[in-house]
Formats: sequence, structure tokens, C-alpha cells
Amino acid sequence: MTRRKKLIIAGAALAFVVVVAGVVVALSGGGGSPHAVRPTTTLKKVTTTSEPPPIAPLTGLPDPTGESQKRPALAVKVENTPPARPQAGLDQADVVYEEEVEGGITRFLAIFNSAAPETIGPVRSVRLQDPDIVWPIGGIFAFSGGAADPLAAIKLAPVHVVDNNVAVANGAGAMERDAPGQPPRKSPHNLYGHGPQLFALGGTPVPPPPLFQYAPPGADLAPGADGVPVVSMHVGFQHGYDVTYNWDASTNTWKRFQLGAPHLVVGDHQIAPANVVVQFTQYSGVSNAQTVGEGDVWIFSDGRLRKGRWVRPTREQPARYVDAIGRTLFLRPGQTWVELLPASYAVAVVEAPPTTTIATTPKVAVTTKPSGTK
Repeated sequence: MTRRKKLIIAGAALAFVVVVAGVVVALSGGGGSPHAVRPTTTLKKVTTTSEPPPIAPLTGLPDPTGESQKRPALAVKVENTPPARPQAGLDQADVVYEEEVEGGITRFLAIFNSAAPETIGPVRSVRLQDPDIVWPIGGIFAFSGGAADPLAAIKLAPVHVVDNNVAVANGAGAMERDAPGQPPRKSPHNLYGHGPQLFALGGTPVPPPPLFQYAPPGADLAPGADGVPVVSMHVGFQHGYDVTYNWDASTNTWKRFQLGAPHLVVGDHQIAPANVVVQFTQYSGVSNAQTVGEGDVWIFSDGRLRKGRWVRPTREQPARYVDAIGRTLFLRPGQTWVELLPASYAVAVVEAPPTTTIATTPKVAVTTKPSGTK
């Protein structure tokens, strides 16, 4: 073999060794490890954020549809005499005020925002106490006539006044007699409002401000959250209009009863609010509950009774519910019924028996006039 061939073979061998060495170094990561380093893939974590749903102002509940933010409050006067039962739409109201009117009968002021029932009623006339109730929230006030003084008073309130004559005359179909799907009734018990058409008439502000202070969903009702465990309570309006609420732990609601039977709406749904507020109230004359001022309040939420005061210095702001040292008494998010009960009327409360293995009789606590009421 010539010297030139030997040099070529030696060079090729040296080149092979260098290449192999480079591969080993590359596989060992340069650190002398005998193990191969596998390629790695970095995954970038993608996070998405979504805004929580808005809170419906009159219930304190999340509103995934957002409809409550696009509408004003809609207050409708609804009858409660026997010829008007069962009513339509009451179970879908955000807030209902029950007020005493002439002859000891009661009537409802049902306030809607988060829902727009197709049919609401029977619709009846305005009373002197109504303007102060709706003053803080404005919106639309739908009714059917009234005496001269209440009519003048509601026209001064910051609401879009819609009586049956306006609702029929403007052709919007916001009210009609003998609405489809309703029981056959004689006038004046056969007038109904239609939620979507009433909302379409417009009102301000949009959305309405809250009427109550609700605890955040799932939070305790502190302070005073413990209260007294209650099985049921009887609100002592005059006979035929007195009502009972039974606590239903399975639904966290108060089932409403009239004349010993479930209070049903058309469609057989029982009225069952999350909160029942008994606001002991002085009445000035007939059909004029005083809701500006202060007085005793009993709040029924979460199967318990908490006692305090309602305080409302002016009609422009809603009532606040506070305990003995002025701390806010929160409500549970959901539907609320406010009983504007004359202060001299009785409320009977059946307290829950203590947790024990020995059978006990529920305790009945009755008040005919709350302490501190003048």
C-alpha cells in the first residue's frame, strides 16, 4: 500500500471517530450522561376568563339571560278576593307586597323585572299606599282605575302610569279582558295584563335599583343568622285573608296557604317565596299603609325568624331592615313577599322542636302587638 493511500484511510477513520463522538455528545447533552435526552415539547396553558352573570336587582339571584338589566320594574295591582282566585303570574314576581284595603280584604302589588309572565292578574285599582311603595324603583305601574285621591297620587310618582284605558287605547295589547287560558269570570274580575307588552311601554330607570339587601348566593345571613328555627307562621289579616306559610326545607321556600289550602296560581303552581317579611305597619285611614318611617319587622328566611326594625326616612329610598344595634338584616336571594300587616294584628309562630331523640311538641309563640310598636 502506498503512503498516499495509508494517509487517506487514516483520515477517513479519524473523521468517522469525530462524527461518532459528536453524536454521543449530542445524545448525552454534553454532560457525559450515558442516557439519551429525548426532545421535550412545551405546552402553553391557555386560560379563558368569562364574566359572571349579572345579578337581578330585585331578587339578588344570578341572571344568565341578562334580561333583568334591560328592563325597568313593572308593578301590577292584583286582586285577592275569592272571585279572583286563582291568580295568574304571582308566582313569577320578584317581589309582592300584600296590603290591606277597605273591608279588611287584601290586595297585591306584584313587581316584576327578571321575568315577564305572559298573563298577570286579575288587575284592579290603585290605592293611596301604592305610590310610596314604588317610588324608589320607578318603572311602570299598571292598574285599573281608582278613586280620585289615589289616582292623583300615583300620577305624581316617578312611574309610567298605565291604566286599563291607556293599555287598551294604544293598541299595544298590554291588557285585555277574558285573557286566553284564564278561568271564566265576570267583570271586574276578568282584566289581565300581559308582561311582554307592558314592559314594551317603557319606564325608567333601567335596570331598577334593589329594594332589599340580599346576602351573596350561598353566604350566611349574618349578622343574626341563627334566629329562631320555625316550622310555620300565621299572618293574621282578617278572616278569609289571613295566611299561613309552612317552611319547606327541600326547596328552601315558604309554602303559602289561604283558607287552609295551598295558594295556587293558574297552572296549579303553589306560591312559595324564599323570604317572607312581616312589616308591622300603621294604617292612616283606609288603604293607606305608612311605609315611610319605621317599625318592627319579622324576617322569615332559611327556616328561621329574625326580628328587627324597618327604617325608611324618605320615600325616595327603600326600607332598610336592621337588628337591635343597627346592623343590616340580609335576605336570602330569591322571591320576597312583604306583608304590610297592621301593627295591632297578631302573628302566630310555630317554632321547630329542639333536635333530640325524645319526641317534643312544637312551641307556638303568639304576638298581638310587637314590643316597641306604638
